Amino acid sequence: QVQLVESGGGLVQAGGSLRFSCAASGRIFSINAMGWYCQAPGKQRELVARITSGGSTKYSDSVKGRFTISRDNAKNTVYLQMNSLKPDDTAVYYCNVEANGYHVYWGQGTQVTVSS
Repeated sequence: QVQLVESGGGLVQAGGSLRFSCAASGRIFSINAMGWYCQAPGKQRELVARITSGGSTKYSDSVKGRFTISRDNAKNTVYLQMNSLKPDDTAVYYCNVEANGYHVYWGQGTQVTVSS
């Protein structure tokens, strides 16, 4: 089994910054990609950012230029630096890991609230 432990998040004023981390542990043979999704109240969960084992990144249009995803392969850890936060960024953020073939694992979710 694979466990994901998220840290970071919280309450911040608009224009502020937050940093997330997500560490994967357990029976990990290979990690294809790591990323972050968010889910706002009444909305579907959607991709925020994703990074492959080779370092290729993908961002949602709404966060391009503001958020930066990175990873430490040796530590099986992914990071999300969130700058210039907006009230629309308020959501629960979930770590996502594609590992051991095509298995998908989710973190427990972390609330981010951006006040105006």
